[in-house]
Amino acid sequence: MAFGIVHHFPGGTKENYEASLAAVHPSDGSLPDGQIFHAAGASPGGWTIVAVHETRASWEKFRDGTLMPRLQAGVEGGFPTPPEETEIDVYNLKP
Repeated sequence: MAFGIVHHFPGGTKENYEASLAAVHPSDGSLPDGQIFHAAGASPGGWTIVAVHETRASWEKFRDGTLMPRLQAGVEGGFPTPPEETEIDVYNLKP
């Protein structure tokens, strides 16, 4: 079952997003292994990212093996605070 994650960064900006994305996504512009959808943009009070992974396990692998280690190491210009996080067991996903 597909698994979605929504991250809202209060006070986040496009510049924070671009710096963070460059640190955690492949440099060729593709999605990380197991991720099948990615959307991001300005939202009330900050910046929101929506990602859908093939499974919860693929999200956890990306989170634990790439996302958290790189963010914890520090990303110059990246988001200054952790996100507000919402998990979604995706019921319906259309192209």
